Amino acid sequence: MQTILLVDDEEFFRERLSRALRDRGFQVLAAADYAAGIEAIRSHLPPMAIIDLKMAGKSGLDLLGDGLKLNPAMRAVVLTGYGSIATAIEAVRLGALNYLAKPADVDDILQAFARDPNLDLESEPAGFAAPSLARAEWEHIQRVLADCGGNISAAAKRLDIHRRTLQRKLTKYAPK
Repeated sequence: MQTILLVDDEEFFRERLSRALRDRGFQVLAAADYAAGIEAIRSHLPPMAIIDLKMAGKSGLDLLGDGLKLNPAMRAVVLTGYGSIATAIEAVRLGALNYLAKPADVDDILQAFARDPNLDLESEPAGFAAPSLARAEWEHIQRVLADCGGNISAAAKRLDIHRRTLQRKLTKYAPK
């Protein structure tokens, strides 16, 4: 079981991504800020790290640079909701394998790590078929509804659709 450090100040995103990584067989060290991330690197020396760019206090670039000084063998992917060419160049210059925009799917993140020949990760199988748009919409609705504890009004508000529209979509069978 490989260990991966996840540093993100958004609790909801951090928990979701942690769960998805655990489901794929990783041991996840989750941290909310620079200090907790540095402590995790110092004490566990994780081989991989997913680092959010914008955090309260010191940024993800500070964590990347200081973390690689503590653990030069660590491979890192930087995530950001505020992407720019300048920060992408700086992240790669500091040693990041890749720079991905949020919301990044766990499979996209693992693909970024799989490009490094020094890491023993399997890339996505060649026979992967993307789900249909209708299926992706259905699954997204189901995830949001589960996150809202089954509350249709709250889910409709998060999805930015009318409650009745959501109810009609839920009465249909899941697309294939």
